[in-house]
Amino acid sequence: MNKEKPLRKVAIFDIDGTIFRSSLLIELVEVFIEKGVFPVSVRTDYEKEKVQWLDRKGDYEAYIMAVVGVFMKNIKGVPYAKFLEASELVVMRYRHRTYNFTETLIADLKKEGYFLLAISRSPKGTLDFFCKDIGFDKTYGSFYETDDGGCFTGKVIDEHFIADKATVLQRAVEKEGLTLEGSVGVGDTEGDISFLELVGRPICFNPNRKLWEHAKEKGWEVIVERKDVVYELNKKIKRDYGN
Repeated sequence: MNKEKPLRKVAIFDIDGTIFRSSLLIELVEVFIEKGVFPVSVRTDYEKEKVQWLDRKGDYEAYIMAVVGVFMKNIKGVPYAKFLEASELVVMRYRHRTYNFTETLIADLKKEGYFLLAISRSPKGTLDFFCKDIGFDKTYGSFYETDDGGCFTGKVIDEHFIADKATVLQRAVEKEGLTLEGSVGVGDTEGDISFLELVGRPICFNPNRKLWEHAKEKGWEVIVERKDVVYELNKKIKRDYGN
């Protein structure tokens, strides 16, 4: 009698600010500027939001959305080949600019046979390069349309889909033959709450205020890494993650 192959447990990670100690999109835009693909003047379109965030007078979301606006405005007409070159350079420079906690967690989960899933709103091409070396099995990221000549049109394909990380997770579970039983999820902002609600072990890593407040209400695991020290902030947490 043939036995059905057991379903693999899944671990889902946000990438920017959770594994990578920056944003892949921000670094990609900076490389485009450095290489003359984008004009230097585009920095003025997000510099104000960047300074306000650094000075704790604004939030990170406003900063990253300003960078997204610059990318969308200037990517039209750029050959895909140049995008790949810039993405490879970003990963070559910053592959190891990561958090110790999440890198160690990933290594442990791989040993346990988990299916590693990355979901990010960063460009998928850049995300693929970054996540491959870390050992992810599947990545979902923003996919930008190209024309017949291999140049970007400035449009995002299925933007609504990648914005709903819970739906992405559920699709991956069905498509890859996975199970949410004993699953692990790691996120850092309120945008990750939707998939953290679905997993067996939700981890809020370096959370922003909105995610932190939600985590306190739910009793979720909260981890903060600063310099070379990892802190656990929520102590009243059930440690049996087998269900």
